[in-house]
Amino acid sequence: MKIAIVTDAWAPQVNGVVRTLQAVIAELEKMGHEVLVVAPDGFASFPCPTYPEIRLSIAGAGAVGRRIARFGAEAVHIATEGPLGLAARRWCVARVRPFTTAYHTQFPDYVAARTGADPEWVWRYIRWFHAPAQAILASTPSVMAELSAHGLPHVRRWGRGVDTALFHGRVTPDAAIHALPGPIQLYVGRVAVEKNIEAFLASDHPGSKVVIGEGPARAALARRFPDAHFLGPRFGTDLAAAYAAADVFVFPSKTDTFGLVMIEALACGTPVAGYPVTGPRDILTAETGAMDADLSRAIAAALTRDRAACAAYGAGFGWAESARQFLDALVPVEAVPEAA
Repeated sequence: MKIAIVTDAWAPQVNGVVRTLQAVIAELEKMGHEVLVVAPDGFASFPCPTYPEIRLSIAGAGAVGRRIARFGAEAVHIATEGPLGLAARRWCVARVRPFTTAYHTQFPDYVAARTGADPEWVWRYIRWFHAPAQAILASTPSVMAELSAHGLPHVRRWGRGVDTALFHGRVTPDAAIHALPGPIQLYVGRVAVEKNIEAFLASDHPGSKVVIGEGPARAALARRFPDAHFLGPRFGTDLAAAYAAADVFVFPSKTDTFGLVMIEALACGTPVAGYPVTGPRDILTAETGAMDADLSRAIAAALTRDRAACAAYGAGFGWAESARQFLDALVPVEAVPEAA
């Protein structure tokens, strides 16, 4: 099948959406499917205000639609609610062409955290954007229930996976991180206000706090918390070694729908601490982590978990099954209409 995926989030951005799409596309291609990615790198763009790492594309429905039509797409998936997603939605709706969408981030809470906007106002946009889709793909039962409660019942499960060849319980820990005073508490992800990293850095549990990642809040947080270790972004085996070196992985976000980094940490044998919210609540078990409204208590509890149990649990998340769920949700068309 020829599958067109339209996304405003793509390399060189480093986030869960990009990594999920890259992993699933790799699995789809292994299955013999052909995938077109319509992303910001194919259009003129400008940096998002307050978040320059994100590029906002300047593209109309016709430009996006012509790429989909030339490719001969048999199914269209719109991954994000940004400018490219809007253009693809407009093109599909105008042609009564079926498409699927995905809900990757608690977008209303994300926008509220960055701008102070009323989340209910943002939900009106979410309902409008996703309503025409034949299916909305969501990562966990909690997110599916929330979308349904907000008037979007046509939801399909699309779980996440981990590269178990890279992230596993036999990874050699990063020596420099491992040498820090323990217990070593690690955060990995975007360094941005919506990730609530401040709550992690302000927690009073003793030990060393390590932040891996980049983002607009890094400089301010580094000034405010000079004892924390900001190591910048890491990838591949270097990232796996960082997970393995930590005694606990801390996930302070309250706006993520899943939290891919949690299962990567678990696969490396590192227990997870977080708040009892969507994401941790759907992933963590009593044996693999701890959740508490007081993050320091969650960290203390997570440190008592067995690393072997965490690694065994994390190894159960596979990208092949995620790709199959994605494929099953697609709505193919028999003929591709010409773009105007």
